[in-house]
Amino acid sequence: MPTPTPLTVRSGALRTGAAGTALLALALLGTLSPAHATADPLQRDADAVRDSGVTGVSVRVDSPRGVRTARSGVGDLRTGAPVPPGEYIRIGSTTKTYVATVLLQLVGEGRLSLEDSVDRWLPGVVRGSGNDGRRVSVRQLLQHTSGLPDYIADVVPDMSAAGYLKHRSTTYSSRQRVAFAMTHPPVFAPGTRWEYSNTNYILAGMVIEAVTGRSWDREVEARILRPLRLTRTYAPGDDPRLPRPHARNYQQFEAAETGSGSSSASAPGSFTDTTLAYLPFDGDADGSLISTAADTDRFFSALLGGRLLAPAQLAEMRRTVAVPDTPGEVPGSRYGLGLAWTPLSCGGGYWGHSGSGFGFLAWPATTGDGRLAVTVAAHSRPADEKTATRQIDAITALVDHTLCGAEPQHRPRPRGSDGPGDRT
Repeated sequence: MPTPTPLTVRSGALRTGAAGTALLALALLGTLSPAHATADPLQRDADAVRDSGVTGVSVRVDSPRGVRTARSGVGDLRTGAPVPPGEYIRIGSTTKTYVATVLLQLVGEGRLSLEDSVDRWLPGVVRGSGNDGRRVSVRQLLQHTSGLPDYIADVVPDMSAAGYLKHRSTTYSSRQRVAFAMTHPPVFAPGTRWEYSNTNYILAGMVIEAVTGRSWDREVEARILRPLRLTRTYAPGDDPRLPRPHARNYQQFEAAETGSGSSSASAPGSFTDTTLAYLPFDGDADGSLISTAADTDRFFSALLGGRLLAPAQLAEMRRTVAVPDTPGEVPGSRYGLGLAWTPLSCGGGYWGHSGSGFGFLAWPATTGDGRLAVTVAAHSRPADEKTATRQIDAITALVDHTLCGAEPQHRPRPRGSDGPGDRT
């Protein structure tokens, strides 16, 4: 996913108090001040993410030399409990890499082609307002070059704490989500530009079912999770809960709400507990998986290490197009088929796919050979773009420091030898 803006989300809840919660958050964060800085670079970088305003953060690094972890901030603003080790996390749009992997496996088996039209597998589904599934290919879905409009705004009718609480239990089918998108005109002609659209992966999940006769999540389980023994990764369906252990997720919403003096009103800058899923967009192939940092690292290591795809399909996945620079985005980032490439300051780059939603952000990063993997999980999201950019900068700096500071034999190779396969 491209860098998530503060309330550009992909993907009962406890309403936090008004100004008191914001003050509690600041007090809790203040107890972990830079005065207690550690000599461990990973912990120092995790603390820097916390200091950017994130309530709680966890990091896991997997390499041939072993596992390193760091946690910072708090996992519960009410109690001050720390972020738990080995926590379950929502990975949001990181789900897209799993879905793309399944589709590329099916391509390798000769069961469909990347150049197949969407209409071949889903006749008549992509129609309306100028959208035409006969002109959109499976490749364009996976690469976000389809021009299909995003359905997300249609299922977030009220961007506020009250809106989250009111609508979070509403469920939609895949066809309903696509139908929302079809009420809007295409963003551009298929294949002419790049722009992120969650609708693409709703359709990708539907294509998987059309080809195999089984839902996308059952195929992910059979083809990826069981073979890799990712026992703590699953699609929760319409269950909004996170299993324990987990940190609580918090979202800041822009505007104050008025409620006749009600204590449920939320002041600007306060945190709303959004640990329970927002089901209108947390429940489908575009971003519903729950996992752990350990499972996420293992998945990306296996994928980039060639254990899930044949060489031809992995090469297709790594053929990229440029991603427009946006605030917080690392300049020069590129996107393949459900897989993003980000340049490193030391040359080369890393592969992964971020995921976000109300109150959470997952940021996995893996070297091109799959031997070094990092996953960062942040447990709050801000309301303003400036703060969001600062937090993303802190996370990408952590990843850059970790991968560029890796032991020499496992450092990313110079630019050009570990870079993306450009699409011409």
